[in-house]
Amino acid sequence: MEKPLKIGIVGPCAAGKTTLIASLKSCGYDARHIAQEHSYVADMWKRMTNPDVLVFLDVSYANTLRRRMLTWTIDEYQEQLNRLSHARKYADFYLNTDNLSPQEVLSKVLEYLIRTGSIPDHPAP
Repeated sequence: MEKPLKIGIVGPCAAGKTTLIASLKSCGYDARHIAQEHSYVADMWKRMTNPDVLVFLDVSYANTLRRRMLTWTIDEYQEQLNRLSHARKYADFYLNTDNLSPQEVLSKVLEYLIRTGSIPDHPAP
C-alpha cells in the first residue's frame, strides 16, 4: 500500500494556513500545519513533519491586520518572516494569498500538486 502524501503548510499568521489545511483534509489529503513562524529552530518544519511537499503561504502585513484582529507590530511580522526564511527557501510551492479567496488558494495548491504529479489529476470531492 502506498503511503499517503504528507503536505506541510507554513507561513505567517493570517496567511490562510488553517483554512487551506481544513480544505485539503476535506478533500482527503494529509495536510499539516507546521508552526515554523513561532519557532527559533530554522528547520523545525523538516525535523517535526518532514513533509513530502512543503507549501509556503505568504501574506502582507497590511492584510494580516485586515483578516484578523491582530495587535502586532511590523517588527513582529518581520520576525515571523525571519523565522520562516529557511522554510520559504526550501518550499516546493510559494503562494502569496493577498488577493486570493480561500477557494482560489485551494485551487492553486491542487493545480500545483496535480502538475507535479504529487496527486492524481481528478477533481477534488
